[in-house]
Order: sequence, then structure tokens, then C-alpha cells
Amino acid sequence: MAKEPKKLDELFHDTLKDIYFAEKKILSTLPKMEKAAQKTELKRAFAKHKTETEEHVARLEKVFAAIDKKPQGKTCDAIVGITDEGAEVMKEYKGSPALDAGLLAAAQAVEHYEISRYGTLKTWANELGLNDAVRLLDQTLAEEKKTDATLTEIAETAVNQEAEAA
Repeated sequence: MAKEPKKLDELFHDTLKDIYFAEKKILSTLPKMEKAAQKTELKRAFAKHKTETEEHVARLEKVFAAIDKKPQGKTCDAIVGITDEGAEVMKEYKGSPALDAGLLAAAQAVEHYEISRYGTLKTWANELGLNDAVRLLDQTLAEEKKTDATLTEIAETAVNQEAEAA
């Protein structure tokens, strides 16, 4: 008997598991980035994002509930790669004037990945008629975009110039 082709609801669930893993990984990485950051403003941004990420995880758990699935992650190679690069920057640039610029770049790579995933999930949830999921995913997407804008502002107003001038 031929195997049934996979449909959008299965892809949605797989991608939901992917971003759930990613958010949990980010939660464990942000305190390290906060500790490594030299500029107070950047430390605060990482601490704030950790609090928001905890909310993102809780929202994702509500999305899992909306589709009657158990919240669980599936290893996300993309986020593992991005966070590994961030760890490498922390190690190689420790104490360097360029450290904060590198941390910001790593954090924005994470944000851009999350924005991509949440945008896709929101679109698919809409297609699948999952109105509660659309609302929850949209709320997180807006926060991820705001965090990205905040990081850009920190980079452009202080960190990048200080990294170059030192």
C-alpha cells in the first residue's frame, strides 16, 4: 500500500517542533551572551530577550494545544549552527573591542531565523484555519521584529563604532 503524501498540517507540526527546540536553545544561550557582553545596554537587551523568549515558549505550548499535540522539540540544525557561531565569537573575541559587535551579529542571525520561522508558521496557521495559532504566532513575530530593530539600533548607535575606533 502506498504511503499517504504529507500535507500542510504535518509540515506545520514539524516546523512548530523545530522552532520550539530553537526557542529552548536560545533560552539556554542568552544568559551566556548577557554575561559575555561588555556594554550595559547590550546586557539589558539580552536579559529582556530572555524574558520574552520564555513567553514565546509558553505561546508555542498554546499553539501545540490548539492542534492537540504534545509540546516537543525536534533538533533544529540551523539554530544549533547559529548558536555555535555565537559561542565561537564569545571565545575568540573575549575582552576585545569587537566582542559586542560579534555578539550583536550572532543575536541578529538568531532573530532573522526566528522572524522567518514565525512568519511562515503564521501563514500556514492561517491557511489551516487555526485562528488562535495565527494570533499567538503574530504576537511573537511582532516581538521578534521589535527585538531585531532594537539590536540594530544598539549596533548603529554605539557598538559598531566603538569596535572600529578601539
